[in-house]
Amino acid sequence: MIAGAIAAAGLVVGTGFSVQGAAETQARIEATQALNYAGAMHADQAGAYGAIAAARILDDAEDTITVANATLAAAEGKVDASSLAASVASLSEYRSIPVDEVADLARATRAEAEKTAAAAAAWDKAQAEAAAAAAAAAAAEQAAVNTPDGARAFAADLAASQYGWGAEQFQCLDSLWQKESGWSYTAYNASSGATGIPQALPGSKMATAGADWQTNARTQIAWGLGYIAAAYGTPCSAWSHSQAVNWY
Repeated sequence: MIAGAIAAAGLVVGTGFSVQGAAETQARIEATQALNYAGAMHADQAGAYGAIAAARILDDAEDTITVANATLAAAEGKVDASSLAASVASLSEYRSIPVDEVADLARATRAEAEKTAAAAAAWDKAQAEAAAAAAAAAAAEQAAVNTPDGARAFAADLAASQYGWGAEQFQCLDSLWQKESGWSYTAYNASSGATGIPQALPGSKMATAGADWQTNARTQIAWGLGYIAAAYGTPCSAWSHSQAVNWY
């Protein structure tokens, strides 16, 4: 009777707890277990995400090394790339150093690579500008030599330096080539095919002095002086022959 009354009253013999209290306690236990399970799941997920992040950092390090090495190759002989080389050497140990340190080294290496690439690009630009300026100067000089006065000046210098022919011999040369072509590198005799300042026949003979014989007065003059030296000895002898027979 007493036990039944106690049971009817919701009490458990020997526990001092009501049935309702036990149920609430069990519910709390189950809730705690569920939270613990959820916490374990979050920890597992965090670990997975951490592993993915670490793998990405290592992949980024490898990619950074590849780009940095390409930058070093492009900068070789142009700019001082020692800082980048040192940074690459440090980052190359990425598999044996802490991941956080790898990330920092990768950032530093990328920054050095950008600086080195910019310096190399500036060097390339300066070289291109210098080459363009030199080409423009050479073109201007060539254009000047390709004028009758420029051709005369070049011929006088070459005749003196290479053959020892002074002012007297140059006067004969001047008369000869004035008669032949008017010192024009584009002169062409349609009836004979004689070409250029020295009126080479055919003009292709002058290719022995340079492939640009059709457009360069220097090449034509160099060939012409060589021809005179071999065939007549001096410009005055060539001029005398020309006066006598109207050709040389």
